[in-house]
Amino acid sequence: MALSPPWVFPELDMIAAGAARVRQDTLTKPRGSLGALEDLAVALAGIQGGPPASRPAAAVLFAADHPVTRHGVSAYPAEVTAAMVANFVRGGAAASVLCRHLGVELRVVDVGVAHPYERADAGGAGARLRRDPVADDPIGDLRVEDALTEDVYERALRAGAAEIDALGGDTRVVLLGEMGIGNTTAAAAMVALLLGLAPEDVVGAGTGVAGDALSRKIEVVRDATRRVQGAAAAERADPRRVVRAVGGKEIAALVGAMARAIERRMAVLVDGFIVSAAALALVHMDARARAGMLFAHRSAERGHAHVLAALDARPLLDLGMRLGEASAALAALPLLDAACALHAGMATFASASVPDRASPGTP
Repeated sequence: MALSPPWVFPELDMIAAGAARVRQDTLTKPRGSLGALEDLAVALAGIQGGPPASRPAAAVLFAADHPVTRHGVSAYPAEVTAAMVANFVRGGAAASVLCRHLGVELRVVDVGVAHPYERADAGGAGARLRRDPVADDPIGDLRVEDALTEDVYERALRAGAAEIDALGGDTRVVLLGEMGIGNTTAAAAMVALLLGLAPEDVVGAGTGVAGDALSRKIEVVRDATRRVQGAAAAERADPRRVVRAVGGKEIAALVGAMARAIERRMAVLVDGFIVSAAALALVHMDARARAGMLFAHRSAERGHAHVLAALDARPLLDLGMRLGEASAALAALPLLDAACALHAGMATFASASVPDRASPGTP
């Protein structure tokens, strides 16, 4: 199983995508009249290598804490990460509610939650929880030291890949999310380094910081990027080094999960800013990974627009969301459902005996 580059990413199946496009053009509608829904069906066919399918789908969230919170970069204390993991399990979080509503399995993987939490479920109403052994490994304060050692980075990648391998073999779409107080700071530092942007261009409100707290968050990201930029040129240009230096365990796990899902021809529905930062890092490691990604929404986080532009991504939704935890990916899943239902269920002009477009010379 390939975990770190070189991954074995399949090429888009152009035969399947072409067949899907031909079918779209013969359905009882003007060509292109369903807009992005047509493109979604064709994209899914190319990723999956056959008729497009949005189900079975699974939502996988990775949770971890960040020592950088000691610098006041979040409106919430670090203990909230643990409390939210318990909330996922009890079924009270936004992701839990949306998963129940949509009939999607929710899996939460603790890869580094620092505080204890209640693990009792709510009779199947909440998430399936697993604590990976990497959760017990150390993590550094990204402002002053690397967040992850090489060994912890690799173990986090493996944790992400292992969770994808635990999914049913017929899973067609994976919705990736995260939970970790402080991780918008980590994602902003990653994006600043990967895209060569100034901290003030990528740092956003996160949990709701403003004023002096937002200025402090920008300074923390500035210190972190300067620390990495002080390394040798080859190191600071290496996306693996960027993830290790300023990312986190849940972000590395997202990279590993994303890579493994794409290897298995599962379409990856990317959530918001943090998951997109992981996607950006993976594409910088291996550009072939981009073909397996679909993007759920445009986050209200300041840096997300830069990531979407760098990945040439056309998000499905723009609702001003910035919650994370795969909530926007879950909100976008019904669009995939609709695209696949229309693709499979509509009649063709021939089967419905409906005249197609007039031929040249027809009055």
